[in-house]
Parts: sequence; structure tokens; C-alpha cells
Amino acid sequence: MNARIPYDLVLFDLDGTLIETAPEIADAVNDTLRRFDLDPVSQQQVNNWIGHGTRELLIQALAFTGRTTTDAVRHADSFRLIEAEFAVFYARRCGTRSRLYPRVRESLQALREAGVKLAVVTNKEGRYTETVLRAHDLLEVFDRVISGDTLPVKKPDPAGIQDCLQRFGVTRERTLFVGDSSIDVATARNAGVTVWVLPYGYNMGQPIEACGADRVIPDFSALTTG
Repeated sequence: MNARIPYDLVLFDLDGTLIETAPEIADAVNDTLRRFDLDPVSQQQVNNWIGHGTRELLIQALAFTGRTTTDAVRHADSFRLIEAEFAVFYARRCGTRSRLYPRVRESLQALREAGVKLAVVTNKEGRYTETVLRAHDLLEVFDRVISGDTLPVKKPDPAGIQDCLQRFGVTRERTLFVGDSSIDVATARNAGVTVWVLPYGYNMGQPIEACGADRVIPDFSALTTG
């Protein structure tokens, strides 16, 4: 093990941490809204809604543009149809306007070469997670991918982290979670592992410094240089 990498397992959030996905998510949301003759939403609104999974983001957008509540959207007879249309639009948009953040690919490769196990723990639904990771040639980099619908619960429940700890036989002390939001910090705290955060993601419009992470890092290079 490289002395500069004091972890045997590093887990990552996806949206806003590994990949800037918000532009194409906004495109797919607005494709869907236009399909049903609804007003579009702004990029900033989409940024602020990211964190609880793509389905919840769509619900937020429909509630806002329809001037109704999220509960009303969630239980509407039409929601299943709208969600299915969104899935088609998002599949088309994946990879069109998203990009890896600086130093992501190089840092992940360096961690793998050092023998570190790598995992994604995201609230994004599995079909979208796989599509996005595949679009950026990252799917095979990770030893485990846990999406919002992989387990019965999602972040900030610690089950995703606990699954990886057990699967790889790694202690909490040798585990790091890397994210971009208060949800990620809460997840790591609930699991009892160290958490670092990046300042460029989608923390629901709030300053990341206020989340109480163990460290705020400028980019992925901090994972391999200390």
C-alpha cells in the first residue's frame, strides 16, 4: 500500500463528485416538461434538486412547474407515464453534456494501482447510474456500484457503505467516503467513516463548508497526494 494512500476502500458519490451531470439532467427534465406542454425549469433549479435521486428531482420539477405539491405529483395517475418518458429522454441525453471533473480518471487509476477498492454509492437510479458511468468509460473502474434502488434504502442511510465494508472486509478506519453534499456527509457519519467533500458539486444551493466534513479538497488529486 502506498503510504500516501491510507485507505483500503474509497467510496464516491456520482453526480457532482465524479461527473458534472447537471446540464444533461436539466436537458432531459425540460425535454419531458415540453413533451407534456409544461414550462421549463432553470439549470440552477435542477442543480438544487440533485441529491435524492433522479425520480425525486423529476417530482420536484413537476411540482414546481405545475404549481402543486410533491405528494400530489407522486400519487398522480399520470406520473408513471411522465417518468417513462423522462427515462427515454435521459437515456438519449446521457454523455452529451456531462464531463468528468478534473483529475478524476487519473486519480481513480492511481488508487486502483495502489490496491484500493473503489465503489460508487449514489441515490441515482441504477439504470441511469450505469448509463452515465458507461458513457464516460468508468463502469469497469469500480469494484461495486450501489445505486438508489440497489438496496431497500438509500443515502443518508449507511447501508450502502456497510454493504461495501462487509463485501471487501475493510474496517471503518481504513475507509473514505468522497462526496459533494450534506447528504454524503450524513451518510458517512451514519456509517462511522471519514468523509471528504468537493466544493464544485450540487449541495442543494448551500455552502459545502457548513456540512462538517473531515476535509474539503479542491479536486481529486488530493486523494493520491495527501
